[in-house]
Amino acid sequence: MAFSELLDQVGSLGRFQVLQTVALVVPIMWLTTHSMLENFSAAVPSHRCWVPLLDNSTAQASAPGTLGPEALLAVSIPLGPDHKPHQCRRFRHPQWQLLDPNTTATNWSEAATEPCVDGWVYDHSTFTSTIVAKWDLVCDSQALKPMAQSIFLAGILVGAAVCGQTSDRFGRKLVLTWSYLQLAVWGTVTAFAPTFPVYCLFRFLAAFAIAGIMMNTSTLLVEWTSAQARALAMTFNALGFSFGQVLLAAVAYGVRDWTLLQLAVSVPFFLCFVYSWWLAESARWLLVTGRLERGLQELQRVAAINGKRAVGDTLTTEVLLSAMQEELSVKQAPASLGTLFYTPGLGLRTCVSIPCWFAFGFTFFGLALDLQALGSNIFLLLVLFGAFDIPAKIGTLLLLSRLGRRPMQASSLVLTGLCILANTLVPLEMGSLRAALALLGLCGVGAAFICITIYTGELFPTVLRMTAVGLGQMSARAGGILGPLVRLLGVHSPSLPLLMYGAVPVLSGLAALLLPETQNLPLPDTIQDVQNQAVKKATHGTQERSVLKSTQF
Repeated sequence: MAFSELLDQVGSLGRFQVLQTVALVVPIMWLTTHSMLENFSAAVPSHRCWVPLLDNSTAQASAPGTLGPEALLAVSIPLGPDHKPHQCRRFRHPQWQLLDPNTTATNWSEAATEPCVDGWVYDHSTFTSTIVAKWDLVCDSQALKPMAQSIFLAGILVGAAVCGQTSDRFGRKLVLTWSYLQLAVWGTVTAFAPTFPVYCLFRFLAAFAIAGIMMNTSTLLVEWTSAQARALAMTFNALGFSFGQVLLAAVAYGVRDWTLLQLAVSVPFFLCFVYSWWLAESARWLLVTGRLERGLQELQRVAAINGKRAVGDTLTTEVLLSAMQEELSVKQAPASLGTLFYTPGLGLRTCVSIPCWFAFGFTFFGLALDLQALGSNIFLLLVLFGAFDIPAKIGTLLLLSRLGRRPMQASSLVLTGLCILANTLVPLEMGSLRAALALLGLCGVGAAFICITIYTGELFPTVLRMTAVGLGQMSARAGGILGPLVRLLGVHSPSLPLLMYGAVPVLSGLAALLLPETQNLPLPDTIQDVQNQAVKKATHGTQERSVLKSTQF
């Protein structure tokens, strides 16, 4: 626990922390654009089959000159279930009899049709280009779009599994810098993918890097900030995602070509890679893992930036050895998943935090990755989501400092689930009420994200923190992969997907009540610190019960 005292000496909330927060949160804004990008780059435009009478100049010349485009469309494309031109079928031959006003539905509905064997014609009024139009991901191939989203989320899942343990072994800054470069490279080359499988591969590799950025950003913020300001730093981190949604809507509104949009959200990470070399490695991690010389250099550098150079000059290797004697004398457990599950004091924390992460990913990605299903103006929808998410997260920050981590984690998840479950009881005709409940549920998801991010950082020791965060991110992405698939249950009952989206966060929120409270506690550096916290809590509880009994007597 001695590192918190060292951090207070060099400055736990000074100029360095402000600069670091800005340097880390700005990439989070651009990172969010990648996560939500396919709402725009993979938007499905209106489309119909290619037909000679409309799309071939030679065939058009043979058609009667008095017929306009609407008449030619009527004799070439049958009506679909929505009484609009069918998007996936066309007549084998022009049905001229349909121009007769006396023709009945029976006369033409039995005419032979065929799939769009010559391709499709797309509406470019909203987007000049999307991957759906480029690779014809419609009709029989429409399942390829959600498959691409699942591959992207699978990349984050794999990245979380790898980057968590890698960061605990090689450091936070190294993995973060490498992830910036990876995302810049793979995001840029995605814009030039020649085929859909190659596009999916590049998106997977970009998602792998996204996991490394998210986890190491939050960990660096937590490990360089005092316990009192930790919630504030993590709220700024979470607000980066909210502002990122608004940023994506603005960029996508101005850039309607998917290739240019992909470049616009990827190239900035080259700049992030360049300035990331200025960032400081976690001195807490350096000292706990025995890298005293580098840890001393980082502490002296932070002291100088915070205007406490004299304090930094007094720090020596001997001072660090004396201050961290207890932590360095404890044999550190290897950074592995087994340690999280089987070590006394960590097993319960791990088994309860995993469902909380899963509930966040399951609910958020299940509802937010298909904005076209929620309304026609997806630009405005994304702006509203981001705008309403901001006050929700600021309110969560205020409540976290008053109510504590455990009550807020449980209540945010339960509130989210109850709002979604309530929508199953509201008639479809009451659209405003359903929209209000859905918006309140999304605000609850945003609050739950802040809570679980802060809570995970405080529940686990420094030597295993990134492994625990990586496991949580894996759980969230597993939920994100399953979330969109739950919509398929709607063919059996329209309310079934909502019941699933609501039940999971409610049950996870109730399970969160089993976790210990960590408000205003110093970050644990070793497994022994975690076990000491549990002993102190048990001793304190015993003393309270003894005092209560004595008073009653």
